[in-house]
Amino acid sequence: MIRYTDAVDTIDADRLKGFFVGWPTPASPEQHLAVLRGSHRAVVAIDEETELVIGFVNMISDGVLTAYVPWLEVLPEYQAQGIGSELMRRILADTEHLYSVDLLCEAPLQPYYERFGMLPVPGMTLLHRSALHG
Repeated sequence: MIRYTDAVDTIDADRLKGFFVGWPTPASPEQHLAVLRGSHRAVVAIDEETELVIGFVNMISDGVLTAYVPWLEVLPEYQAQGIGSELMRRILADTEHLYSVDLLCEAPLQPYYERFGMLPVPGMTLLHRSALHG
């Protein structure tokens, strides 16, 4: 059974292992936890048998007009079970008052996010990969 919660202050870094699959320099569990706790809102999926976090999504927002969803990830062994979709539904809940909720993704992932009403738009980003070195 999967449990969803936004009480990220009850999670410790030891429960955040295996994320950032394919990243050349993945964030450490400690960095990951700091990001979740520092977010405007975050939702995690927990496997109730192991009590490990198996998926997460976070949102940064001014709380007035805009929000940004930087990360959504589900551990590979739990993918294709609807967990990512449920995380997205939960993070987007109660955002109707915001002018925009933005997210950056690779082109092949755009159809996935379109299912949640998101629209592809041009964008830019600056990546400081060295910032991930713990």
